[in-house]
Amino acid sequence: MLHRKSVRKVGMKLIAAVEDAGLFLILIGTIIAIGQEVWRMVAIHRVELIDLLLLFIFLEVITMVESYWRLGKLPVRIPLYIAMVALARYLILDTSDAHNIHALFITGAILILAVTVFVIRFGHLKFPYQEQDGSADY
Repeated sequence: MLHRKSVRKVGMKLIAAVEDAGLFLILIGTIIAIGQEVWRMVAIHRVELIDLLLLFIFLEVITMVESYWRLGKLPVRIPLYIAMVALARYLILDTSDAHNIHALFITGAILILAVTVFVIRFGHLKFPYQEQDGSADY
């Protein structure tokens, strides 16, 4: 019985180390991507809306990493926000040769994601999770 507990403890520490290493790599990659995007904007002497939306996506990824490190869990809303901004960016980039129905489907997807965020927020306010280990689930 003691052996099983010690194996489980080592396994949990290993999982935590792999998670931290992965999050660190995501953070470093995101910082590098931000630097590359800023460098590109400086090189062409122009900033466009799609560039700002891409930077916003990068900042949301950093927020996701920070949230996971701080809370030990990931609020599902953050990836939904990233998806909404990514779809908006795609819509802006692809409008030149996009069909109207294609743009309508992308807009509908953004609306579905926004409603999902609203439902999740409403659910958390109306039916909050029970606190575990001193921190509430998001």
